[in-house]
Amino acid sequence: MANLYEHIQNEDPDIYQALDGEEKREEDGLELIPSENYVSKAVREAMGSVLTNKYAEGYPGKRYYGGQDFTDAVETIAIERAKQLFGAGFANVQPHAGAPANVAMYFALLQPGDTVLGMDLSHGGHLTHGHPVTYLTKVFNFVRYKMKNVETGEIDYDEMLAVAKKEKPKILLAGYSAYPRELDYAKFVAIAREVGAIAVMDVAHIAGLIAGKAVKNPFDYGFDVMTTTTHKTLRGPRGGMILTRENADIAKAVDKAVFPGFQGGPLMNMIAAKAICFREALQPSFASYATQVIKNAQAMADVFVNDGARLITGGTDNHLILADVFSSYDIPGGEAETLLDRAGITLNKNAIADDTRKPMDPSGIRFGTPAITTRGFTEKESARVAELMVSILRKRDDATVSAARSEVKTMAQAHPVPDTFA
Repeated sequence: MANLYEHIQNEDPDIYQALDGEEKREEDGLELIPSENYVSKAVREAMGSVLTNKYAEGYPGKRYYGGQDFTDAVETIAIERAKQLFGAGFANVQPHAGAPANVAMYFALLQPGDTVLGMDLSHGGHLTHGHPVTYLTKVFNFVRYKMKNVETGEIDYDEMLAVAKKEKPKILLAGYSAYPRELDYAKFVAIAREVGAIAVMDVAHIAGLIAGKAVKNPFDYGFDVMTTTTHKTLRGPRGGMILTRENADIAKAVDKAVFPGFQGGPLMNMIAAKAICFREALQPSFASYATQVIKNAQAMADVFVNDGARLITGGTDNHLILADVFSSYDIPGGEAETLLDRAGITLNKNAIADDTRKPMDPSGIRFGTPAITTRGFTEKESARVAELMVSILRKRDDATVSAARSEVKTMAQAHPVPDTFA
């Protein structure tokens, strides 16, 4: 580890200590936050590469600064790999993160005052899908749809159609940050077409599962645009991307909205890292990884269901689980997060559908399997982690937490993060 950070160790011991601490935390604990994962050493090298020195405002072949021979090559490779990975006609790989990708998408497709119909945050949606705390709501009009049945996860498509007919949204937005089931993409597209809306899917959480063909691809059902992050299940650097199925006019509007409309120069070191992660995801082994992510999540969900816990939607079809620990174990989500963290099990507190508790201390916890699957966990190990979680949530005593911490460390050290995924 000293070799990896030797210059930081010499120049800035304070930052080195923090990096050293995080390295040990990740080595000895289990990461269950569904939006987190590990990257390969190749991706890490690209993020710290010489490309961080270079401004590259514009797009390949159309830059505002000189000296772009190699930046153009890197971005072109990233674009072509992204298109191949998701079956897209066009790709913009410049967004710095998922939220900026969504913002740029809105400005590409909407005029101020236009309406977006998206999933309610309390039912699994995302802040950038129109939550009142975001500035987007000062520019655009957001209306929402919800689940019809919280216990099964069924979306109320009849209500969605009725709202769409009434509100005439310019965008019908699918996607989520805490919804454990697959959506009926055909119904989304049918409703969008009926009201003349553009069908957009935010696949940030499941991009890797789509790339690995473990879940359905919205483009196969007629979606016009997909936005995504490049980390989470895709296992790449933290960044964003906007994909267009076949409409060249939409693609041009997206490019203009990203730059110069919303962002300045792209982060070329991150685009190089994205290109590498796309190559990794194009390998046959990635499909096995994506499938195992879901198997592991379902194994964990089964443990909680068999213990009598209430899971929102009753289980999972993807990489994440949302558990109502307040009604199941009489413990608030925030307290559960802290308690499990003491055992080296990292997850996040999360609101459940129509939660009556406050957002910073909600009724639920959200956890998932992308990171532990990267470490080689299978259903057996994943189920054992869930058993430890249940034991901790039920007993809450120091002895149980300490014993779990020891077992977690043993499991973690037996499954180190691989250096390469290619």
